[in-house]
Amino acid sequence: MDETTTPQDQHPHSRPDPASNVPRRRRALTRRWRITALAAGVLVLLLAGNTVSVLRETAEASGEQIVRIPGGDLHVVQDGPSGAPTVVLLHGLGGSTAWWDPVLPALRDLHVVRVDLLGHGGSAKPADGYGMAEQARRVAAARDQLGVRRATVVGHSTGGAVATSLAEQRSDLVAAIALIDSGPRIDAYIGDSFVAHLVTTPVVGQLLWRLRTDGTIRNALSTAFTRDVQVPDRIIADIRGMTYRSLTATDAGSSAYLKERPLPDRLAGLGLPTLVIFGSQDRRWQPSSAQDYRRIPHARIEILDGVGHTPMFEDPNTTGALLHGFAVETASR
Repeated sequence: MDETTTPQDQHPHSRPDPASNVPRRRRALTRRWRITALAAGVLVLLLAGNTVSVLRETAEASGEQIVRIPGGDLHVVQDGPSGAPTVVLLHGLGGSTAWWDPVLPALRDLHVVRVDLLGHGGSAKPADGYGMAEQARRVAAARDQLGVRRATVVGHSTGGAVATSLAEQRSDLVAAIALIDSGPRIDAYIGDSFVAHLVTTPVVGQLLWRLRTDGTIRNALSTAFTRDVQVPDRIIADIRGMTYRSLTATDAGSSAYLKERPLPDRLAGLGLPTLVIFGSQDRRWQPSSAQDYRRIPHARIEILDGVGHTPMFEDPNTTGALLHGFAVETASR
């Protein structure tokens, strides 16, 4: 054997051939691509299925007093003496009758009727019916059944749009109107929390809704308050009980109503005594926009210093006193 001969020289075919690994690498890449594509396809199907499922969710009404109305029953709560001046309280988007609890002591000598709007609280949550005019018609139908005639109607935020539509449609039911942090026009809207914004994003919103927790709901509520407020568990539970459709469709209905015509313009020609309460530190609607309501003849505007979007919780004593005085005053006219 030649001393210069090496094992590799004796067995030339034992050396690795880089070219021979190319097909193997291609097959591995193809397998990985197929697995990735399959996983992506499964994910798309799951997301699509969740989106459809969330959008189709509905629920029946529940609670002690349910007013049966075709297409969606309403949950109502009545407090105080029936013969006293009547105040009808309408909550805002994502709210319920529980949002009025802090001001009830100030209204204890009045007949207080709280209504869960369609899709909220204990009321039914059907697939549709969430426009402001439709919501108002349901409130009117409930009041007709309850025998609640002329009253001071109070609306918080989106509830103010419903109250305004009720006054437009059924002047016989509205003796006076009070609006609490109800944005007068769509371009006065400041914005919402990042989580709340994501909820309205297609596909992502439905997934976030499916995975919602008490923590994400509290995060979404962050712009509803400026002062340090302990949000009751009942409020969180009521929001969790909503359907995705009832929340987003009510939001869309409110926006459409404001785009069609601002609230002050709608109320200006109705001749109703009007009280506007607005927090000076509202983080959802421009506080300065409250001055738009001066277009309503003889409207009374009250700005609460250091208060945010929800005066009922942030300053219940002042808010309750204002509502009580207004209801008693207008009832005597």
